[in-house]
Amino acid sequence: MTETPIRKPNPVGRILALGDYLCIILFAIIGLQAHSEPITLSGTLRNALPILLVWWMITPFLRTYTRPTWQNLLYTWAIAVSTGVWLRFLVLERSFDLSYLVFWAVALGATLVLLLAWRLLARVVLRRSRARA
Repeated sequence: MTETPIRKPNPVGRILALGDYLCIILFAIIGLQAHSEPITLSGTLRNALPILLVWWMITPFLRTYTRPTWQNLLYTWAIAVSTGVWLRFLVLERSFDLSYLVFWAVALGATLVLLLAWRLLARVVLRRSRARA
């Protein structure tokens, strides 16, 4: 009988995951503020949760955090944001017209900017901390 090696938790992956989740939540908060809606927990969850759920479901398959690469991040981002926006429109019973396409494009662009800024910052900080060690 062959034993499967137990993988140790990846501390870098955990840090990246937390930052990625915060970027998606920040996107939802910025959206509420841009539309002059109150920033509430329910509003933030309404806008961020569909994307976060898809993100959480696909990251193990794409190895987003066990093998953090730019390519894995971009695959995760494109799939999670696109599917999450679609899911949000379904749940809220919104029509799939031009407003859907506009929201989808804005969501893709805004989350990409936030995620890339976060990941670049994390990369610099992690490299500096490794150089000191």
